[in-house]
Amino acid sequence: MSARLLLILLVAGVLVLAGCRGTAPVHDVSDTTITDVHGERPSAEQMQQAIRNAGTALGWQISETEPGLLEGRLSLRDHIAVVEIPYSDGAYSIRYKDSSNLNYEDGRIHPNYNNWVQNLDNQIRAEISAL
Repeated sequence: MSARLLLILLVAGVLVLAGCRGTAPVHDVSDTTITDVHGERPSAEQMQQAIRNAGTALGWQISETEPGLLEGRLSLRDHIAVVEIPYSDGAYSIRYKDSSNLNYEDGRIHPNYNNWVQNLDNQIRAEISAL
């Protein structure tokens, strides 16, 4: 095999591997307690509004499924992530519910999902700090 062909195969292999980012364990945000700038726990109503504002700012569709439980849905191109967001006075969680085209299997998912959840968590904290 010539050196040139070997080099082409090596470069092609690296490009293929770079395109396959693999999966990572699903990141859930569990039982987060939070206070506003005055050190007070926001009410459930304030938590709901902060979560809605945060999600909307990041492109999530947020809907209430029952009192104290919101569902967030993010659709990017052909990828869909769905999370459950239970909340109460000064507390919330973000839990994986469903997805499409994110390679979810056995508690592992495309790494972008975890980035999206982390961004949502950070934005919720920013909304609470603005109260």
